[in-house]
Parts: sequence; structure tokens; C-alpha cells
Amino acid sequence: MDVGIAIAFWILAVLAVGSSAAVVIIRDIFRAALFLIVSFLSIAGLYIVLQADFLAAAQILIYVGAISILLIFAIMLTRDTQRGNPSNNFLIPGLFLAGVILSAIVVAIFTTDWPQSPTSPPEATTQLLAEALFNKFVLPFEVASILLLAAMLGAIVIAREGQAVIDDRS
Repeated sequence: MDVGIAIAFWILAVLAVGSSAAVVIIRDIFRAALFLIVSFLSIAGLYIVLQADFLAAAQILIYVGAISILLIFAIMLTRDTQRGNPSNNFLIPGLFLAGVILSAIVVAIFTTDWPQSPTSPPEATTQLLAEALFNKFVLPFEVASILLLAAMLGAIVIAREGQAVIDDRS
């Protein structure tokens, strides 16, 4: 493997792990959502380094573009986001469970006989998937987008009605 690719991989891996840890540790939910976006972007960068172009594009479009923006909107529409997350009694059991899972992952990484990748260049899958999506499956793709738009509009209406009920009670 090229040295530059290895360096990029490790920088993106450290960024992904660090931003994911920040999502869990930071008490301010808005900043945690911003670190989640950084984590998603670094994972997309890892996909690019690993030559998984379609997964990188899907990661950016779906997670960074849609899920993260939806989370930011939900946080912005929620009252009292500055208070942060309340503490609870599950910190010690959660840390123990995280340690057990981390140990299992480390054991699996070091005991698995990983196959070596072939030396032939990988086939670009994005063009093949795009041709299949926009030639064979145009109608289901458009129906899915209309359903998602209707669900988003319904969520906005429900949120506004709930806000109106809360304002009437005040």
C-alpha cells in the first residue's frame, strides 16, 4: 500500500474515533450533533481511501446530508437544548459493557486470518449502479422520494401542532 494512502487512512481513522468519542462525551447536544457530522465525513473519507466510491457517496448523501441535517433541525425545534443531557446511574455499567465489546472487537481483529486484497484495480461500481438506478428503477426511486417528502412535511406539521399546544398551555 502507498505510504500516502496509509497516512490518510490513519488520520481519518483517528478523526473518526475522536469525533465519535466526542459525540458520547460532550453534554451539549448541538455540539455533539456537529461532532457526529465530522464522524460521518471522516468515515466517508475512509471509504474513499479504501476505494469504495459508492459507499462514500452514499455516506455523504444519506448520513451527512440527510440524517445530520434532520438531527440539527430537531435540535433547533426543541426547547431547552442548552441544559445538556441529564446524568444517570448507567455510567458504570455502560463503561463496563463498552469495555467488554471493545475487548471482543480487539480479539476478533487480531485472531482473524484476513485475506489479502487482489492486485488488480477495483472496478468502479458507481457508474453501474447509477445506470441501473436511473434506467431500470426510475419510478420506484421517484415514489420513494415523494414518500420521504410527505413524511418530512408531516413531521413539520406535527411539530408545529405540538408547539402550538405547548404555547397554549403556557
